[in-house]
Amino acid sequence: MGSGRGYRSEPFGGDRWMVAAASSVNREKNTIHLTTEADITEPRRMIAAHRARTGERLSLTGYVVACLAQTFEEFPRFNSYRVRGRLIVFDELVVSVLFEREVDGASVPEPVPVRDACRKTYRQVNDEIRAAQASEGGSPRSASGMGWIRFVPAPLLRTFIRLAARSIRMQQRYGVVGVTAVGMFGAGPLWLIPLTNATVTVAVGSIATRVAIVDGVAENREHLCLTLSFDHDIIDGAPAARFTSRFVEHLASGEHVRAAAVEGG
Repeated sequence: MGSGRGYRSEPFGGDRWMVAAASSVNREKNTIHLTTEADITEPRRMIAAHRARTGERLSLTGYVVACLAQTFEEFPRFNSYRVRGRLIVFDELVVSVLFEREVDGASVPEPVPVRDACRKTYRQVNDEIRAAQASEGGSPRSASGMGWIRFVPAPLLRTFIRLAARSIRMQQRYGVVGVTAVGMFGAGPLWLIPLTNATVTVAVGSIATRVAIVDGVAENREHLCLTLSFDHDIIDGAPAARFTSRFVEHLASGEHVRAAAVEGG
């Protein structure tokens, strides 16, 4: 029933308080962004062929994480963050993957850490992400082990996030590298510019069709829209550009899909 005032008032959910607090803190970071596209025609073709043959739908987000981890093997010092006058460089690569879950009828963003990503195959990353997605209907942030965060009072969330950002233990657990793929579901060319506190964040946008010349013949190619964000306190523009170029090369190659198809039988 209407209130007669021309609007209705609803509670501001706990997860929205968390997003608002994180966004406020993340704006304080000195972040630079690079937008690009990766030709993923070949890996997409192989993923579709694998599904037709086996019925299994391999995760494109998992493929992005596997290629990102491969890139970090060439740029290990990017797996770091700054605490005042110190640079903390981690031995283990933890990639925090943000996806949406349905909890009590509401869409909830949740980060799920993929631990030791450099040592995992695309198949292993795929299985972890699929398991997290299959946990729909659980309590908020149950997949990431962060369900306890709902007990932090809303007025204290900003302070908590700032303290967590200075904690080596928290960064070891949840990582300083992030992937968000929520933009993948948009129509037409779409890039995201994230508000992030990570040292490196990959925001996966939509898949756009481009006409390209291949062996002298014009053909439609599938290009993945990407935004890579870097903490400028740690990473300058030129190294960020080199990192991005190598990442795009790994995405285009499809080598991880070939390996996953063999591993899955």
